[in-house]
Parts: sequence; C-alpha cells; structure tokens
Amino acid sequence: MRITLLSTLTSMTVAIAVLVSPLVYASSSIGKVDLVVITKSESNMALLRDGKVLKQYRIAMGDLPAGHKLKEGDQRTPQGRYILDYKKPDSAYYKSIHISYPNEEDKLRAKALGIKPGGMIMIHGQNPKSPLSPAQAQQFNWTNGCIALTNAEMDELWKAVDEGTPIEIWP
Repeated sequence: MRITLLSTLTSMTVAIAVLVSPLVYASSSIGKVDLVVITKSESNMALLRDGKVLKQYRIAMGDLPAGHKLKEGDQRTPQGRYILDYKKPDSAYYKSIHISYPNEEDKLRAKALGIKPGGMIMIHGQNPKSPLSPAQAQQFNWTNGCIALTNAEMDELWKAVDEGTPIEIWP
C-alpha cells in the first residue's frame, strides 16, 4: 500500500508538472532576439530570432505615423534599418531604448532639404501622467515619433534585446 501511494503521488506530480510546464514556459523570458521589426501600418512590433517571430506587441507611435520622419517635430516615426544603440533605465516614460535615428542617409536628406532631422527616437513605456490605462493608451498614437509599449511589455523587451540589436521600421 505504501508503494502504491508513493507511485500514485509520483504519477500525480509528473502529471501536474506536464500540465503546468507550458504555463511556466509561456510566462518565462523569451530569451534574446536578433531583430526587432516594426510595421507602422499595423501598429505592430515583432521580436525575431533566426527569422522566427517569438513575440508581437501592439504599439503606439507619433500623431502622424504615415511616412518617413523628415524633420524635427513632424510627429513621425522614422522608417528604415537602425540599431537599438543604448538603454536608458531612468526614462521619463518608464524605461527607454534609443533607436539610432538619424542615420547617414537621414542626415544627408535633411541637409539637402535645409531642415533638422530631429533625433532622440526611442522605444519606451507609458506616460506616467496619462489618465488612461496602459491598454487604453495603446489604442492611440500619442508619442512625438517614438514607439510606445506598456510598461510590462517594455520589461520583456528590455530583457530580450541587447545594445546593438538591429531594428527595421516598415511603413
């Protein structure tokens, strides 16, 4: 009887572990990614590793998201290939990761047009002064050209990317 009880307990423990392990896996870190892809027209951020999408988020952008950022203050998010070049843990918007805009092409374009290209484009968390919940805020384009996530999503992204990770921002 003692062996039967022990065997039953062991079987139950294994069964519970099998049932719980997908939940543990789903809530655990996705690991490091090697590419971040933004699709502006879909308000989507995808985190990829080896060409496979590991996670997707709904994003908020600037008030005028269509088109490439041309100049400072135009409320647009740039388009093209950039680098996530540094992290700022003490951002006014929770945490932030800097996007290497403007690149050389952006600078040349701005110079030819006689305008300033702007800069300080970040991926960041929520506005702490917003009366909206994070889920509500993500339904609107409210940044000055940055890309916003909820704070919880920003925590996931923070762990998933290293400085130097490429980011592609598509229309």
